[in-house]
Amino acid sequence: MERLNRPLPPFAERVLDVVERIPPGKVMSYGDVAEYLGEGGPRQVGRVMSHWGGGVPWWRVIRADGTPAAGLEDECFARWRQEGTPMRGARADMRLARWDGRTP
Repeated sequence: MERLNRPLPPFAERVLDVVERIPPGKVMSYGDVAEYLGEGGPRQVGRVMSHWGGGVPWWRVIRADGTPAAGLEDECFARWRQEGTPMRGARADMRLARWDGRTP
């Protein structure tokens, strides 16, 4: 994974590795990813996703309130429907869809 012939920062590699492991139909918030890694925070995870997240299932990383990133809602909802992600209106149902990072 490279951008402009530069290697990814180690934190970005770790974030993208976690995102690649989120099962279909499940989501993690930006803060969940940071907490799972034990480093960074929601904003740092969001920055990684905005710069390098296009090659991973980005639609599985969302805001803590269950909403997708601004401007990506339509594609995100289509992917959630395809994967069977539990939803409540225009949000992922975080109670049912949140992945804890442990169970497959």
